[in-house]
Amino acid sequence: MKKILVVDDEPTLVATLKYNLERDGFQVVTAEDGESALDLARSHRPDLVLLDLMLPGLDGFQVCRILRREMQAPILMLTAKGDEIDKVVGLELGADDYVTKPFSMRELLARVRALLRRADIRPEGEREVLTSGDLSVDLAKREATRSAQAVPLKPKEFELLAFFMRNRQRAFTREQLLNQIWGYDYAGDTRTVDVHVSWLRQKIEDQPQKPARIVTVRGLGYRFDG
Repeated sequence: MKKILVVDDEPTLVATLKYNLERDGFQVVTAEDGESALDLARSHRPDLVLLDLMLPGLDGFQVCRILRREMQAPILMLTAKGDEIDKVVGLELGADDYVTKPFSMRELLARVRALLRRADIRPEGEREVLTSGDLSVDLAKREATRSAQAVPLKPKEFELLAFFMRNRQRAFTREQLLNQIWGYDYAGDTRTVDVHVSWLRQKIEDQPQKPARIVTVRGLGYRFDG
């Protein structure tokens, strides 16, 4: 049974989420503030975290940053704000997806299941290592190095880089990349791809503003030329 940590300071919403998640077969633990969320995450090691951004004490951004340093469980942000910058900042801190309140329970459950499915994909015994010049990606260890130095990658950055390196010299549209990495049931938009490509370029390119590995194909999307 997958365990989900729900972090929100709205009792009615927490009760609703807990009821629906448990009815869907999940084990649920709840927290109403950032400090409690961290304590519960460390003691229960949840498989996924539903995290509200607006929390008393430590806010959701701070909690997300700390959680991502300590564990790889998917983080689904809950936010009442419509400002795109909040969503972008949350993704930069390591969140995997977001939903804006009010949201439908069906959509939320679909996203939860999709994130858990992708987190479960861990090929056993796979020894494939992808290389491109000084860049190396170990698929079994889910580690990337550049000039023998570790490259810190968020889960979706790793998956996107591995996909590119497995499909060198092939151009993909943003929609194709979105479907391949985030899944067909992902409800976000193609800007998510652009944000992650930008992050990757900062980490694997000599000149991120003039990328030589992940190049833009005008009018289409991206191609890995490494």
